[in-house]
Amino acid sequence: MIAAVNAITAAESRFAADLILFLHNRYRTTGGEERAVAELMTLVREELGEEAELLERDSAQLGPARAAVGMLRGGLAAEDVAAAVRRTGARIVHAHNLNPAFGPRALQAARAAGARVVLHLHNYRLVCAVGTCFNAAGEDCTRCQARNTLPGVRLNCRGQSRAEALTYAAGLARNQRALVRHANVIVAPSQAAVRRLHELRAPVGAPHVVGHVVRDFAERSTAAAGTYALVTSRLAPEKGIETAIEACRRAGVELVVAGDGPQDLPRDQARFVGRVDDAELARLRAKAALAIVPSRSFETFGLAAAEAMAAGVPVVASDIGALPELVEPEGLVAPGDPDALAQAISRRFGDERAGDRGLQAIRMLASPQAVAPRLSAAYEAASIR
Repeated sequence: MIAAVNAITAAESRFAADLILFLHNRYRTTGGEERAVAELMTLVREELGEEAELLERDSAQLGPARAAVGMLRGGLAAEDVAAAVRRTGARIVHAHNLNPAFGPRALQAARAAGARVVLHLHNYRLVCAVGTCFNAAGEDCTRCQARNTLPGVRLNCRGQSRAEALTYAAGLARNQRALVRHANVIVAPSQAAVRRLHELRAPVGAPHVVGHVVRDFAERSTAAAGTYALVTSRLAPEKGIETAIEACRRAGVELVVAGDGPQDLPRDQARFVGRVDDAELARLRAKAALAIVPSRSFETFGLAAAEAMAAGVPVVASDIGALPELVEPEGLVAPGDPDALAQAISRRFGDERAGDRGLQAIRMLASPQAVAPRLSAAYEAASIR
């Protein structure tokens, strides 16, 4: 029996003519995708006026052996998805992360039960075993192409056992085309993500672009009263936090880092506050003169940058992935370059005009009212295909 968190209970088994059923396999470490799924469900209810329900599995509750079976078989217990579609009358199944518990068998079951399928690719896991295109050698990487996932095994990008690396490589290669075949529409978070998927030779065609949702917006920037630079990130090599630490040292600026993770970083050169709740994060942004997003990997959206912009905080970010779609050119620097980052920090620290421009730009791109028509268009396209 699969250990699962199933948000659809028998008490909720009413038939709804306009219902979107969300599928999501939670990661072992909670991240931005979980937040994105929750925000999209709220968007469906509040902006599109439809019901939304969630069928969820949790990787933390699956043992390694069961997870391996799910990867290789293309999912576990697909009949649960078919039953949920029939029980709720869902017209659309909006699928997010599917590994390892759902897989293509879940999408096939959803369509057989009468739903149309939207496959939302928040990362590059159709081809890349870690989903980030950032390999174990510490570099942006597109060595895996289409169904050739063996480079990830050679590099052991998952950083666990070779058996796990082989399982993921085989599962991704085997399931890639089936996932796409059973989707009526594919969605990606940015034009940059679409370009990278094509570079990886993923068989995705022309995806719809639906970015992340940002809900809280400041009235104006108050960055001039800020006293430090802020990084909000998981502590991992692909996030480039060590570059931000060195750049702030060179610029003579205090750095506050909010987040947790496995990377060992010099704790005497920045103030680490750990993972914080939304209220504390808002307080930190309110007192920040600058936000830094120093990613070394090819970001599919850049939620940390978007939320800082919505708070009126000027942003300096790496010129990589989707970050240039959010941040104006004056705020972009080459990834991994502490000298260039230090100069940008000095230019934009406390710059309220930059903060106000960013606030206006991100409101037009990522507010619920901006994202809702794009999501609705993806649903309508799925309905007619």
